[in-house]
Amino acid sequence: MPAEASSASPSSPPLTERQEARRRRILHASAQLASRGGFDAVQMREVAESSQVALGTLYRYFPSKVHLLVATMQDQLEHMHGTLRKKPPQGATAAERVAETLMRAFRALQREPHLADAMVRALTFADRSVSPEVDQVSRQTTVIILDAMGLENPTPEQLSAVRVIEHTWHSALITWLSGRASIAQVKIDIETVCRLIDLTSPEER
Repeated sequence: MPAEASSASPSSPPLTERQEARRRRILHASAQLASRGGFDAVQMREVAESSQVALGTLYRYFPSKVHLLVATMQDQLEHMHGTLRKKPPQGATAAERVAETLMRAFRALQREPHLADAMVRALTFADRSVSPEVDQVSRQTTVIILDAMGLENPTPEQLSAVRVIEHTWHSALITWLSGRASIAQVKIDIETVCRLIDLTSPEER
């Protein structure tokens, strides 16, 4: 089973227990503010006050609001993964299990539309300086998909399919949040792209 994405950047030293607790408070405050008012409601000074850390300390953890919200998305995905593990998907094929998993994750985000919008907007605004945090989101999504597939050692073709599925899921979130796609259309798109899993399965070739 692939290792879960770490909460710290791969190049940074591990956080102490106290630092990790502080980081968790910051992420919780970010998610709470975003849930109430979306992207614009997440102000760094308010996040610092809500999480009881100095503003300078907050900026040492997260240099900008975009860094913070992308990290919040990775944290939310990690929580979703834990929930999904407790109740694994029941589909008969890998494609069905991945589609079920991604729709369950989508519906979790659907229940918090302001938070979902804030996190997706941050991903969209992210530049190269946010690459480590964006990579963490991608890795966490990959882990969730591979877990649903039941794969420990995917082939390059299967990893390519996973990347396309990730892109489609992200795009579906954007189109739904902007009101350009219904939940029914999102489900069709997710189920369609997940068929790539069957096409890249070694036994299919």
